[in-house]
Amino acid sequence: MISLTDSQKIGMGLTGFGVFFLFFGMILFFDKALLAMGNILFVAGLSFVIGLERTFRFFFQKHKIKATGFFLGGVLVVLIGWPVVGMVLEIYGFFLLFRGFFPVVVGFIRRIPILGSLLNLPGISGPS
Repeated sequence: MISLTDSQKIGMGLTGFGVFFLFFGMILFFDKALLAMGNILFVAGLSFVIGLERTFRFFFQKHKIKATGFFLGGVLVVLIGWPVVGMVLEIYGFFLLFRGFFPVVVGFIRRIPILGSLLNLPGISGPS
């Protein structure tokens, strides 16, 4: 089992609440307040989990500047009050930032009993 420090546990909670508020804000037709709260909690939770310095280094790597601009620009646009435009920018930036992690996530999901068999179906698993 992975041992977490107290600040990492707090970060996991903040990140979880951030994702919940983002999801709930989108379900409630892009509610500005919920999306703004979700954005703040997600970024704060991420910095608690991996540390402030590593968060800064992750977002401001030379090859990720465009993705960071879209993601943080989307957060700013949501905070200003245009939630739909902001979420589109954020989602695009999120996919650019975390595209290196998606193959790892898919590999992990393939090892889960029911989900793994669904991902190995023809047409989903990729070209044969």
